[in-house]
Amino acid sequence: MFYPEKLAATKWFEYYCLHFNTLELNVTFYRFPQLKTLQGWYTRSPEGFLFAVKAPRLVTHYKKFDGTTDLLRDFYGTIAEGLREKLGFVLFQLPPQLSYSDTLLQRIIESLDGSFSNTVEFRHESWWKPEVYQRLAEHNISFCGHSHPRLPDSVIINTEQVYYRFHGVPELYRSAYPEGRLEEVAAQVLKNKKVKAAHIYFNNTAGPAALANARWLIDRVQ
Repeated sequence: MFYPEKLAATKWFEYYCLHFNTLELNVTFYRFPQLKTLQGWYTRSPEGFLFAVKAPRLVTHYKKFDGTTDLLRDFYGTIAEGLREKLGFVLFQLPPQLSYSDTLLQRIIESLDGSFSNTVEFRHESWWKPEVYQRLAEHNISFCGHSHPRLPDSVIINTEQVYYRFHGVPELYRSAYPEGRLEEVAAQVLKNKKVKAAHIYFNNTAGPAALANARWLIDRVQ
């Protein structure tokens, strides 16, 4: 158990902030972010804390970036106003059945607001190709590498900022990672002189694995 037994749930976030300096907001994938809620996160988090915000599935899964200009404008505007300088990356996760197409890639690029730090997490292996990395990089969009049982686990460094997600292997959302695998990822990032910042998140949260893995990685890179 990460949180002290007698600590009220309303204080969990403040306790979390004592141990970690960033949080990936997945709730925004399911529900459009509310300004008041984001402002609450902003106020309760310490100086220097960063949030990554996952874009709504209405954009990525249902509309697939088609006719989403107004929706994305409202989304970007809300998270920028709510999180201000604590807004780190905006994460766009695509559905697993969505395979590579040049048309879709161009639509994604044209849809994203280049004044934000954007990263795209593809869930179909057809997207893992140098052409995709390069075209995204031309617009300063990071290719989100991730560890997933059914996808390549490469650390893709196509911009100055790396975004990588550990989902759990072999058991999705549950398996803990051995220190050797975490060391491999850390080494790939640290040895690349191009990298100015790395944003690494653990989604193996169905059990206690994510906390132990994150703590080990923080100790490794500090």
